[in-house]
Amino acid sequence: MKTRRNLNSLPDKSTVVTIGTFDGVHIGHQKIIKRLIKTGEAEGLQSVILTFFPHPRMVLQKDSNIKLINTINERHDILEDSGLDFLVIKTFTKEFSRLSAEDFVKQILVEKLNAKKVIIGYDHRFGRNRNADINNLKTFGETYGFAVEEISAQDIDDVAVSSTKIRTALMEGDVERANSYLGYPFMLTGIVTKGKGLGKQLGFPTANIHIEEDYKLIPKQGSYIVSSTINDIEVYGMMNIGVNPTVSGSVQTIEVHFFDFEADIYNQTIKINLLQRIRDEQKFDSVEALKHQLANDKITALAYFTDKNAE
Repeated sequence: MKTRRNLNSLPDKSTVVTIGTFDGVHIGHQKIIKRLIKTGEAEGLQSVILTFFPHPRMVLQKDSNIKLINTINERHDILEDSGLDFLVIKTFTKEFSRLSAEDFVKQILVEKLNAKKVIIGYDHRFGRNRNADINNLKTFGETYGFAVEEISAQDIDDVAVSSTKIRTALMEGDVERANSYLGYPFMLTGIVTKGKGLGKQLGFPTANIHIEEDYKLIPKQGSYIVSSTINDIEVYGMMNIGVNPTVSGSVQTIEVHFFDFEADIYNQTIKINLLQRIRDEQKFDSVEALKHQLANDKITALAYFTDKNAE
């Protein structure tokens, strides 16, 4: 898949389809995606993931404070590298939620996606009020000419457990544990904006990262070892998520200090990979004490990269 797909850019052959949010595209999801792709290759079908955005809970539960592991753009970029043929992002609206199960099957799976096989979880529910299940889907398959392959309870439980563990780990600041379930580093993607210049005054100039998507999960406040690819160059650094209590800050910011990097990246969108947590954010007795701690944090981060590069 080379470019973003949507329902106006559709497969031109028969397809094998799976449906889901795939938030995180973690190791549990990856197992299902590999199965989807292998099935497509074996049966001469184009592989398709049908996903929805905004998340249905954002639309149907206005007070929902749901936090997602990936933004929709991050999810797209990860799936783009998976070998998938098509990612179809269907805009989820209240009107769409009222579509009957049969109309969903006929209009989306059959007419839009030309599905000949649907790989779906044993507990998948769909249609208005989520009143149809996998048995209904099998019946529709007999009517409309597609097969249904069931994903086992074990595999579905692996997906659910992994998602829960990832969110819990991130809220606890344990990015290494989160990354072990993701199969890749957790990322924060945002626009570099001008801050107050405090980092520069301390001798540690920072890029302030503004994340537009308010549904994006932000890990526990503290200092982290990070990397990024900027202008095709891998750069290392350390990042602070917090309110800068030493200088009486009150608004949470995300600030990255890159090592040996001086390019002007204001207004660029960059992706920060979180690799390891260094410590909690804390209020120091003086600015000098904060500078001393930042110097120690940099030593810790550089040692991390030295060890990694030696492996």
